[in-house]
Amino acid sequence: MNPNFPSDPNHGRLGGPFHRHKSIHKLLGGGKVADILLWKDRKLSAGVLAGATLIWYLFDVVEYNIIPLLCQIATFAMLVIFIWSNAAPLLNIAPPRIPEVIISEHAFQQTAMTIHHKLAYTAAALYDIACGKDLKKFLLVVGSLLILSEIASSYSFTSLLYLGILCAHTLPALYQRYETEVDHLAARGSEDIKKFYKKIDSNLLNKIPRGPVKTKVK
Repeated sequence: MNPNFPSDPNHGRLGGPFHRHKSIHKLLGGGKVADILLWKDRKLSAGVLAGATLIWYLFDVVEYNIIPLLCQIATFAMLVIFIWSNAAPLLNIAPPRIPEVIISEHAFQQTAMTIHHKLAYTAAALYDIACGKDLKKFLLVVGSLLILSEIASSYSFTSLLYLGILCAHTLPALYQRYETEVDHLAARGSEDIKKFYKKIDSNLLNKIPRGPVKTKVK
């Protein structure tokens, strides 16, 4: 019996070379994250990218250890809070408070539900592909995983993570700006790939012997 996983809300039968009927903003979630990735709020987007660059620099270039770094950040934060709390009565200012968004139970629940939903959808999609119903898609996924494995073996996890963040901050915005040109190139590339696959299918894959298909007797 095939596992029953929830379907992806962004999945559907769409038009165009990328098969979509929603805007890039909605495909990215339509919330604050989409605004950041599409540079709707330039200051926030630049801040997130600068923070990711700083983290990559500390861990990959300077080779900082995460535990000493977290301890030093916590020490600095405690010193700032200590000075602020003791100086507040003298300067007639409000004492520091932890922002509610940092410890919000609702935010943690929403994040956990989103991650669970995406993992469930990914597991279901990989299961369907692994069953071999679509040989073209199966070979494409296996080839992509092998290429990703080779790339990952040549770079550190921090560099790959930073590269992913950098792509997420640039590719959607560039695509939104040059959508027509990219769609045209993607359509031509898709046709070339289909022609190449048909040649492989007719010259190689169709010659692979397969067992007879058994029909179930009810």
